[in-house]
Amino acid sequence: MSLFGKSNNTFVRVNKRRVIPDGIWMKCPECQQPSYTKEIENNWNVCPKCLFHLTLCARRRLELLIDDGSFVEMDADLLSEDPLNFKGVKTYKDKLAADQKATGLSDAAITGYGTMDGRPAVVAVTDSQFIMGSMGSVVGERITRAVEYATRNRLPIVIVSGSGGGARMYEGCISLMQMAKTCAALSRHAAARQLYISVLTNPTMGGIMASFAGVGDIIMAEPKALLGFAGPRVIEQTVRQKMPKGFQTSEFMLAHGLLDMIVMRTDMKSAIVRMIDYSGQKVPVEKSTK
Repeated sequence: MSLFGKSNNTFVRVNKRRVIPDGIWMKCPECQQPSYTKEIENNWNVCPKCLFHLTLCARRRLELLIDDGSFVEMDADLLSEDPLNFKGVKTYKDKLAADQKATGLSDAAITGYGTMDGRPAVVAVTDSQFIMGSMGSVVGERITRAVEYATRNRLPIVIVSGSGGGARMYEGCISLMQMAKTCAALSRHAAARQLYISVLTNPTMGGIMASFAGVGDIIMAEPKALLGFAGPRVIEQTVRQKMPKGFQTSEFMLAHGLLDMIVMRTDMKSAIVRMIDYSGQKVPVEKSTK
């Protein structure tokens, strides 16, 4: 018998939980606060709450820096070989194929020329999403050719580094040779009294930092970027000392005279243009890459 004359059968309405599609929200790795993914993407991958700079791919970096429709890519046909016939959990060829499919890039660097607020410049950008932006034979060759093109045409060159992988171990000493090769090209560029602006982003480490990224006439960095050769934990284990707080960040480097300035990503183009204007380099862009 039911209590108070109610039916023995009780019906309870259960509301189905609303399913939120993946990718709508993103949690900032710095402040741990969620934001709409689209909001972060529209802000060039800068957290709107704490202004932490997340990774930005090479194509979007070029959109940020280069005037619309002015960019001409160079040496896109260069492709990596497998000189060591490298085998591991993945072969080198498999790793290249997987990252080419995931990123839409043929290798970890894009080079070319265009204008920045009407100022002609040669630009190279490395992408940490392609084998951690490491420098193999193709990355080194593309950057070297870009520097040589800038030297011949008396143009400033801007190299944006986001390479946590340093020299690419899959190519052995061939990758290490790129450190000397890129620096030699930049030395000839400097001897021709042409401007080189190096832009460091998170992370810029290893052989990249020990070669072309660290020898700019002007060295800029984004806030809180990790910069250095070996990582902080490796250094602590080697010297058996605790490193200072914020060691190897942009702010630490600036305080110790290893950077010229820290620039917000959204202000980077105007800062680079200002440096080009100070150098007085304003010449037409040659339409041939040869």
